[in-house]
Amino acid sequence: MDLLADVLAVSGVRGTLGARIEAGQDWAVWWSDCPGAAFYAVTTGTAWLTLPGHEPCQLLPGDVVLLPTASGHTLASHPEATAPACDATAAAADHARRHSDVLRFGTGPVQTHILGAGYDHDPAVTTQVLALSPALSPALVHLRADHGTPLDDTVRLLARELAHPQIASVVVLNRLVDILLVQLLRVWLSTEPAHCQGSWLGALSDPIMSQALTKLHQDPARPWTTADLAAEMAVSRATLTRRFRAVTGQTPGAYLTQWRMDLAALRLRDTDDPLETIAAAVGYTSVYAFNRAFNRARAQPPGRYRITSRQPTPTGARTSSG
Repeated sequence: MDLLADVLAVSGVRGTLGARIEAGQDWAVWWSDCPGAAFYAVTTGTAWLTLPGHEPCQLLPGDVVLLPTASGHTLASHPEATAPACDATAAAADHARRHSDVLRFGTGPVQTHILGAGYDHDPAVTTQVLALSPALSPALVHLRADHGTPLDDTVRLLARELAHPQIASVVVLNRLVDILLVQLLRVWLSTEPAHCQGSWLGALSDPIMSQALTKLHQDPARPWTTADLAAEMAVSRATLTRRFRAVTGQTPGAYLTQWRMDLAALRLRDTDDPLETIAAAVGYTSVYAFNRAFNRARAQPPGRYRITSRQPTPTGARTSSG
């Protein structure tokens, strides 16, 4: 099993092309907090990205940046530039982010081109690849242009598709954005594994954790105990528990319950399967036990969750950033 592919698929991570910046000299734009994660790729020119409470980060041609929490930040021509506190500018930036429009800033000829994208996930799933620990992980993932990976080629493909759009370009662009995320995570894991610790993603760089999670994901209905899982891994129960807490912040049992509830939530919302079937599929021998576990995790019983999760989502409640 490909563990990362499994969690990306179940959690419904999807990318959408965001705003495209074309800038000259002396410019700045403030992006407010938004759902999901934000991604930027600088194709030409330079820019500075600033997060409140952090040192400004210079972006050079070919650089890519991922902000896992898409918190408020500024993009500018130099670190001292301030974004105008203008409602019209903020509204235009937000509209461009949502509709993949071009934003033009600054004076003189265009010198800098930046591609923006956003990543959103299924709100029914609580196990998230991009849910990084603020205490242990950086506020942003910055990969320099010299990383020498297929990421460079994908950014060029994205820029080329934008420059010469054809039929179904939107489909191509959004697929390329999805590919960019996987490629970025691959490079980050291989070059900065320590920065991934304290998150689900950190498990991929820990051989024991990666194998343990793979076993749980392959057979979530099995009546796993920590002792059983430790025996499968040929490690002590104490060692496995310690590794789980260090990487995910949870015990093996708590992680398994969370994953089971994620799988159950999706089936409750997306299928008409009986509760008995769903309960058995996620490892519960009785509907009563499943009801208790689900109610504890989601603050409502499965039957009510099935109803509320199928109600129409308010417009804009699940939108991508970038």
